[in-house]
Amino acid sequence: MSGSPGDAVHPKRRRRRQRRDTEDGPSFPRVPVTSMEIGADKADVVEEKAMELDAEKSAADTGGVDGSYLSETRFDQCAVSLLSLKGIKDAGYERMTQVQEATLPIILQGEDVLAKAKTGTGKTVAFLLPAIELLSTLPRSPYINLLAICPTRELANQVAAEAQKLLKYHRSLGVQVVIGGTRLPQEQRRMKSNPCQILVATPGRLKDHLENTPGFSNRIKGVKVLVLDEADRLLDMGFRRDIEKIIACIPKERQTLLFSATVPAEVRQISHVAMKKDYKFINTVKEGDEETHSQVSQTYMVAPLNMHFSILYDVLNKHVAEDAEYKVIVFCTTAMVTKLLAEILAQLKLNIREIHSRKSQSARTKVSDEFRRSKGLILVSSDVSARGVDYPDVTLVIQAGLPADREQYIHRLGRTGRKGKVGLGLLLLAHWETHFLSSVQDLSVSEAVLPSIGPSVQAEVNNALIRVEMKSKESAYQAWLGYYNSNKTISRDKSRLVRLAEEFSQSMGLPIPPAIPRLILRKMGLNNVPGLRSI
Repeated sequence: MSGSPGDAVHPKRRRRRQRRDTEDGPSFPRVPVTSMEIGADKADVVEEKAMELDAEKSAADTGGVDGSYLSETRFDQCAVSLLSLKGIKDAGYERMTQVQEATLPIILQGEDVLAKAKTGTGKTVAFLLPAIELLSTLPRSPYINLLAICPTRELANQVAAEAQKLLKYHRSLGVQVVIGGTRLPQEQRRMKSNPCQILVATPGRLKDHLENTPGFSNRIKGVKVLVLDEADRLLDMGFRRDIEKIIACIPKERQTLLFSATVPAEVRQISHVAMKKDYKFINTVKEGDEETHSQVSQTYMVAPLNMHFSILYDVLNKHVAEDAEYKVIVFCTTAMVTKLLAEILAQLKLNIREIHSRKSQSARTKVSDEFRRSKGLILVSSDVSARGVDYPDVTLVIQAGLPADREQYIHRLGRTGRKGKVGLGLLLLAHWETHFLSSVQDLSVSEAVLPSIGPSVQAEVNNALIRVEMKSKESAYQAWLGYYNSNKTISRDKSRLVRLAEEFSQSMGLPIPPAIPRLILRKMGLNNVPGLRSI
């Protein structure tokens, strides 16, 4: 069962596709038969609302951190204002995390900083707090003074929510968030009528405002601090050109802060464009630091595609029976495969919620908030929930189908085993996907015994598939084909790719694979490939 952070088109277009779809959904033509768009949903949005943190004393960031990331230094030992200290205390924070302890003093001195810091270690407060300290000393003006750029809507919302908490007693400062998936005129009216000294944005929507919002290009000429959050991900998703255009529109005399989980060559390159030559590099990731939580038991299963739906149903049924407070995330490869699996499991009477990039923003917000608060739920998700999202007490993470890469596997797995709690992780692969295991062989992933699927379970699944709409199956097939076509290992042999797609079609109960519009096949680079039906 697979698809992608991309219902991919062509390997060379992958980054462009990811950039478009992260912001506002895919831009390819609609498919007449399936009414679906082909494109990627890598890191699309999740929730709109503020992070509803548990506010535990050990939580020191949106998304929460466990005690292992806390230092012995308290916030009241740092040179920040009483108003900020009151906001920090009300937010439930007392001790700094290690990244905050390492970066705050330097950022407060006005230095440009490139910080290497893992997600979930308190970096949001690390860049917001000193920036707010600077802004609180400036005369109130109609200009935007702090611009924070995030790769996804969900991260932008979380940063804005954290800023709101820290600004509780700084009443002269206002924060706004602008993201794809919402109406541009609505954002324009909100920014015009409400204070906006701090703006948190995704790159595509920020560019929209620069091009279409009267006076906006003048307002960002007041930027004193620029933050690039998750810089490695911004660049991996193809936002470099957008970022360079945005940088060209803001003052050169400013403080720039880059926070990144990794620092590959491309992050170094953008740091030379965005930052002063004497910027400070701070590394808070220890050599050999575990990339996955030690308290998460990781397993994998290998089975034919035609068994995947039944195996998932069996595994979920057993987990629900064993843990009355179960809370499961099942990650699928594309939005359309996510939709298909959610419909199948709902037909099987499991307590399912569904979240992916084809859902409306309001629907994603509602589901995300419910899943955060509740137990006894199974969330079937594309990669919109893979990174930067805090869902407390997740008991099991299942990854169905081939992850895009090692990093994606790790971030998905990181949704469980948080704040010192135990968790389970299961990766379900087809036989021809097992090459992925070599990339995670150092992470203690062990093979699990395949469950014995009885005739009654198989019959239940087959009946559920019959009740699922044909449109959902057609869309999932197209998305699945697009994803594996973007995987260089599998798409090398197009004849084999077609055979594997037939297997997926048969696993949905369709002996004859659905036809695909010629235009879409051309965009995939699969036109005239024998075995694919076109319309």
